[in-house]
Amino acid sequence: MMPKEDQKRTLLALENISKAYTGVVALSNVSMAVMSGEVLALIGENGAGKSTLMKILGGVIQPSSGHILIDEVRYDRFSVTESQSVGIAFVHQELNVFDNLDVAANMFLGREKRAGFLRLLDVKAMRAAAEPLLRRVGASFRPDTPVADLSLAERQLLEIAKALSIQARLIIMDEPTSSLTLSETKTLMTVIAGLKAKGIAVIYISHRLSEIAECADRVFVLRDGKAAGELGKGEINHDAMIRMMIGRDLNSLYAPPARAPGEPILSLKAVRTRAKPRALVEFDVHDGEILGVAGLVGAGRTELAEAIFGIDAILEGEIMLAGKPFRAACPRDAIDAGVYLVPEDRKRTGLVLESPVCENICLADLGSMSSGGFVSRRLVKARAEDQRAKLGIRTTDVMRNAAELSGGNQQKVVLGKWLSMRPALIIFDEPTRGIDVASKVEIYRLMRALADAGVGVMMISSDMEEVIGVSDRIVVLREGEIAGSLSRPEFSEHNVLKLAVGAN
Repeated sequence: MMPKEDQKRTLLALENISKAYTGVVALSNVSMAVMSGEVLALIGENGAGKSTLMKILGGVIQPSSGHILIDEVRYDRFSVTESQSVGIAFVHQELNVFDNLDVAANMFLGREKRAGFLRLLDVKAMRAAAEPLLRRVGASFRPDTPVADLSLAERQLLEIAKALSIQARLIIMDEPTSSLTLSETKTLMTVIAGLKAKGIAVIYISHRLSEIAECADRVFVLRDGKAAGELGKGEINHDAMIRMMIGRDLNSLYAPPARAPGEPILSLKAVRTRAKPRALVEFDVHDGEILGVAGLVGAGRTELAEAIFGIDAILEGEIMLAGKPFRAACPRDAIDAGVYLVPEDRKRTGLVLESPVCENICLADLGSMSSGGFVSRRLVKARAEDQRAKLGIRTTDVMRNAAELSGGNQQKVVLGKWLSMRPALIIFDEPTRGIDVASKVEIYRLMRALADAGVGVMMISSDMEEVIGVSDRIVVLREGEIAGSLSRPEFSEHNVLKLAVGAN
């Protein structure tokens, strides 16, 4: 362990950092310091400037003005190489791994170990070096495992191990638990405590405020590109962080339904899927309710949603939609029936990032805007403008590419695609992953409005605060089957976990 005086010295300082684009000020005179052996949480709404600030630290973009100090050495700007050379490492929210390589090859990409006269890749040495790092983050997969075989949560653990492999002095973690289970999150908290003990600093970016309260020594808040203030260890709590982020208080997450639940909109009876062929699933989604679906990673929540939507096969069983038999052989069947899926990974499966917002919103329903085989751009733009106004999508132009929007606004584009049609049932898979607090509340209100309007709402979430705070009823999956159902008076983290893990 490093001496206390080393732990408390200033490792990184930002002095009056500003960044302006044409017509837009992303950051304005932001000053911030990070101490060795400290966990500094960086919070703010989407668009507050967090990503811009971190890109400046990573050397990806250059500040318009201001200075960066590392060990009291002043830099006007960083290159990517300089950032890495001074010991800054990133764990990105959008995973930066290659499916065609194994775990060790991903971990040492660009820093490969070589041996012999011909300097050939030393695969054995890389795998040996990777092994203890994987164990350190609690990963169960091996260095020779192909990344294509890893789940989203496992890929996140690989990214964390990769950051540890460069012996960084400052690790920036951007939404590191967005795909992790509760047990994996606890493992990460242990990893962070170990980093602190060795004098390594962590900048922790997360919208999960309960995690920040658990691990942060200090909280630094950005709002509209400016420093809104900071909270010391004794001042960190949920309400104080929200108040500083958005400048006002937020009410409870839960909004009660406008009426009592009605008849089932979706019913599954003895359903067996190809993903979980040994498990039988039975549950209902009622008119007027938000049904939360909880469970550990690997329990089969996403696989079940994909089977209902027609991405994966249903082997047997009965599905009823609004009292009529329903079976989607492909997503088009589901879409035609009004069954829509908001996927877990919006960037990979929910959006075409290189296409404009208007095309993304209209992509699933081009037939209604076509004549003689030609799509009407006027109708496409009109529908997109309508959804932009209804959902509050923050973009100057619906012709902008979806990749240019913040995470919360990208999620609204995915929702706009479905809401512009005729939903009977919408399945939300991790609906607020990587989204700021204010955008979360907007999406929760939208889900409640949909349920009140008679649309079936099924919400899959790994965020315990979300699933307990938003749902009217919770079903818990374990090993592909429904382990139990909880009514609202029975909601607690203990009861959900007891069903998820099969505890007595």
